[in-house]
Amino acid sequence: MATCLGRPLARFPRCLRNQTIRLTATTATPPSKPSGDISSVFPSVSGAASPPLAPRFADLKKRLIRGHDSQLQDSWCRLLGALQQGREEIKALGSTVVPEINFYDLSNVGKRTKFRDALHKRGVAVIRGMVPEKEALDWKELVQRYIRSNPSTKGFPTTNPAVYELYWSPSQILARAHPNILKTQRFLMSHWRAAPSSTATSETHRAPLISTSHPVTYADRLRIRQPGDSGFALGPHIDGGSCERWEEDGYGLGGVYDSIFAGEWENYDPWEMTCRIPVKSDLYNGPGGCSMYRMFQGWLAMSETRAGEGHLMVCPMLKEETAYFLLRPFFEAVKGRGEIGYLGAENWRLEERMSSVLQGAVPANGQELNEVMHPHLGLGDTMVYVPRVRPGDYVVWHCDAIHAVDKIHNGTSDSSVMYIPACPLTEANAEYLARQRETFAEGTPAPDFPSGEGESHHRGRLTPEYVMKNISPKAQQAMGLAAYDSAQKGIQERERGVLRRANEILGFEGT
Repeated sequence: MATCLGRPLARFPRCLRNQTIRLTATTATPPSKPSGDISSVFPSVSGAASPPLAPRFADLKKRLIRGHDSQLQDSWCRLLGALQQGREEIKALGSTVVPEINFYDLSNVGKRTKFRDALHKRGVAVIRGMVPEKEALDWKELVQRYIRSNPSTKGFPTTNPAVYELYWSPSQILARAHPNILKTQRFLMSHWRAAPSSTATSETHRAPLISTSHPVTYADRLRIRQPGDSGFALGPHIDGGSCERWEEDGYGLGGVYDSIFAGEWENYDPWEMTCRIPVKSDLYNGPGGCSMYRMFQGWLAMSETRAGEGHLMVCPMLKEETAYFLLRPFFEAVKGRGEIGYLGAENWRLEERMSSVLQGAVPANGQELNEVMHPHLGLGDTMVYVPRVRPGDYVVWHCDAIHAVDKIHNGTSDSSVMYIPACPLTEANAEYLARQRETFAEGTPAPDFPSGEGESHHRGRLTPEYVMKNISPKAQQAMGLAAYDSAQKGIQERERGVLRRANEILGFEGT
């Protein structure tokens, strides 16, 4: 049998047999993103003005809560009480509120159970020693050589960059393919659940197609932030869209937050996975919009970093913070900021004349938060540092979690990470993977990111051909370069179905 890169041709779609990655016929191509860098995502970083939202957003807000006015007011009062309780708890516990588990304890039932409960409550975690420290440091040294060998590499800030527009460096490819990372991603995504009604199958009701046992690669940037840097100062924010979280053709497609808008925020389940499958989180094709379903955002540490050294901060009360920033646009204060009783529940009422304001949300940008727009979150108290990390540690946070970065790096050595989220296999994610596969072959930025020539002329860039010769089959599948085994035993029907569908989308027909 003829072979391609040492493997039988029958295992590869025609595009890989020719060693040229192309989109398959089942994948639509969105327009390219405008050029830019990470500052393009946040008005507070780029300095761009935030124009008022269109009047249609006032109509949207009216529709979202129609028939639930009294329930919403009552739920708002309960929420403010829960936030105050959470705020006091976080002030007392500090960074210890963030759950941790060692990579080698992922199979320890007792430690897993304790970790699971804390993760579900906090929405953030640290996996200690996911890869050996020396290996993580070697990756940092390798990427630094790659940057020196390619002085045209873009980054932000433009002078003394902290975040590099790199997606296909050898270090990033090797890290994404590492078996420990793939194992950890499977472990983390196993903490999501499917509502009972979504698992039933019949001739008229198809189980949602999703697999958390088959992580897929999402190519993202990396950060090497030097001491003294104050340019990469991301305040509290949430990725994965902004206005889309309220819009009916955004997160509304899956009814993700319906219970919150109905005045029943306590019934909202941040970990129900099937409602997010149909979500459109990038309606405006923004330079930082994420069109892939990421269960967790995350990064792999390549340095020792602690509080004050360009470190990550999080707001670890996942359900309450989500309910609050989503409900905030519907309420207005009677007394002004600074007056006695300003934060009291009795001082807040549903807007008498519904405005178009969605605090911190701007189309095509990330969701931003601050103490003026979102006073009850008490961000000065509730944004806590992730515990100190060492090279090889993995830090993750739920896709709705509020997070920020130190305004100034006051340490004495670099603060370096590779951004590596955890993404399940879905039909939409497979479609994105097909587009991403093409940018991998070309060396251009991944589809969700600002366009341009990227690394297409970079020396030392790895290619799909390298992966097919040197990387494990599981990692090849995660990158969309090898077919899934849809006939494997012991998997659920929704997993089997999505494996078949992904093979079709990726061009592996008949497998």
